[in-house]
Amino acid sequence: MNNSSYDLAIAYRIYPKVSKTPIVFTDNKYKLAELCLSSFRKCLGNLKFKMWVLLDACPPEYKDLFRKYFASKDLEFIELNGIGDGGTLGLQLKILSEQNLSEIVYLAEDDYFYLDTAFEKMINFLQENEDVDFVSPYDHLDYYITDLHAHKYKIKIFGNKHWRTANSTCHTFITTRSNLIDTKNIFNKYAMGSLDSSNWLSLTKAKIFNPLEIYKFYLKKDNEWLFEFVKRAWIYNWNQILFGKKWNLWVPIPSIATHLEKVCLAPTINWEIVIQKEIEEIEAKLSNLNRS
Repeated sequence: MNNSSYDLAIAYRIYPKVSKTPIVFTDNKYKLAELCLSSFRKCLGNLKFKMWVLLDACPPEYKDLFRKYFASKDLEFIELNGIGDGGTLGLQLKILSEQNLSEIVYLAEDDYFYLDTAFEKMINFLQENEDVDFVSPYDHLDYYITDLHAHKYKIKIFGNKHWRTANSTCHTFITTRSNLIDTKNIFNKYAMGSLDSSNWLSLTKAKIFNPLEIYKFYLKKDNEWLFEFVKRAWIYNWNQILFGKKWNLWVPIPSIATHLEKVCLAPTINWEIVIQKEIEEIEAKLSNLNRS
């Protein structure tokens, strides 16, 4: 799929505590992590990949969890002592921008559930379209319900799937190594106090220039975070907003993956059914293993 020795280089960060309120396993991060890893391995299909696993204050059994779903030759573990989101994101950026195994790179968080064997579609979409710089697997619910995402966007049909531009996403996305090198200083602002959406807004330059619209965000006292995203974009990345390149972020419709936070599941897919099926498969494999 590319001229490198691997189709994909992955940096996967994981932390042993539950954040926010996931749709399942609200008090058991290990089971939540296994659910996500099981689905992620299926989504990767037959791709040849190398994965760096950033274990941030994780107990030893988390290594075994990764070895359960991935061949040891595909893994490299990095044990960290609780450096947090900003630290692990910075390390992901450093690893993926400095490695030379693959031009296609993926930053992964530990609480995403994936649909089967869809990852190759994202890679093909990225490689075969010049106006595609970043791709998120997650068609975020916020795109449909918040003013921050009420903007004009482009639509493409590619690989029997619809894709649309978006102005921001989270820190799970695919891009090229070259793009990551050019933008890693923006993403690193997260550790300095910027927000994920703030960094993305400075890159995509959407909803960022209209003073009246920004003032309307300020007036929405029940949605202060809208104004906060824009404010921090200007504070931390004003030079990128004014003088930097405009980058294009795309997302699939329907979603290829979802963040498992209960109130932010990607729309149009009955995730409860899909997730329950995956849980049953995991439990069946464990039961068969215990009987053997």
